[in-house]
Parts: sequence; C-alpha cells; structure tokens
Amino acid sequence: MRHQPPRLPPPEDVLEIGAPEQFAALAHPLRQRLLFALGHRPATTSQLAAQLDAKKGNVAHHLKVLHEAGLIHIAETRQVRGGTELYYQRTSRRMIVAEPQAAGTAAMLAAVAQELDLSPAETHLTLRHLRLSPTKARELGETLAKLVEEAEEGAEEQPLHGVLVALYQQALPTSTTSSASGLL
Repeated sequence: MRHQPPRLPPPEDVLEIGAPEQFAALAHPLRQRLLFALGHRPATTSQLAAQLDAKKGNVAHHLKVLHEAGLIHIAETRQVRGGTELYYQRTSRRMIVAEPQAAGTAAMLAAVAQELDLSPAETHLTLRHLRLSPTKARELGETLAKLVEEAEEGAEEQPLHGVLVALYQQALPTSTTSSASGLL
C-alpha cells in the first residue's frame, strides 16, 4: 500500500547552489554519486546502495546530509513488512553553482573525476584556453548552455551520461614580470 507525503511541489527545473550546507553536502564523492543516481526517478536507500555498490548505512547517512541541505526530498513512502520505505528524489532536475566557491568546485570536480574513472565507455575531456572578447565569451556560454539544455534524452534503458560544462575567465597573473614577459 502506497501513500504520498504531504503534497510536495514538483521538482524545480533549476536549483541554485549557494548555501554553506549545500556546499558541505557536495563535498563528498558518494553524495555526488547519489545525486547523479537520483537524477531520473525516486529510489530507496536499499536500491541506491545496490546500484552504487555501497553499504546501506553509509548511503542512509549521506542521504540524510543531502536531505538536510535541501538537495533531495522524500518523494513517497511505502509500507513494507511493518516498516516504512522512503523514496528519495532530487529537489530539482538541474543544479547550478551561481557563485562557485573553491571547496564546492573542488568537490564537484572530484566527483566528476571519480565518475570518469569508473566509466565503462570511452570518455571525452578537453581543457582549452581561448582568447575571447567579453561578447564572444557570453555567446559561447549561452551556446554551451543551450546545447546541454536541448540534448534529447533517450529511452529509460539507455546508458546515463554525465555532462559538465564550465566557462571561466582565467585569472590575471599577480606578478607584473610574468605578464610583461608574455609567459602563460
């Protein structure tokens, strides 16, 4: 027998990450993997533990941290053998870091590095530095965001792929001697 928790609003399209507890929640690779796993449908602690080959107690702890940070919510409950099974779901389809902080960025990149390492298929990773005017940089950012947004998802049985998009302006050298000599 299933029953729904109090009516939750539908998941937001985009959640802006900015609170300290959200950055702290993102600072662990397993939490990142849990968020990836909850990207399409709700799942229980047991289902997630099996999917990620992790211990159920460990998964339960990290789900609690994500829930307290507002990154996931309980989508539904189900009564089983005298207990209640909780189905967790992300609070939004996409999460963006509006003002990246070093700790949050490092956590996200570490989780992506782990996903790349575990990928059973060939991966694509490119880092390139381009000289762009502010207008061209804005246009490139808009184009990249549009490509990701318009990427059509396949059927449920198709493999899940991760996409990380970053566009940033490289920091200016702090030493005037290195910039004067043209070294990068």
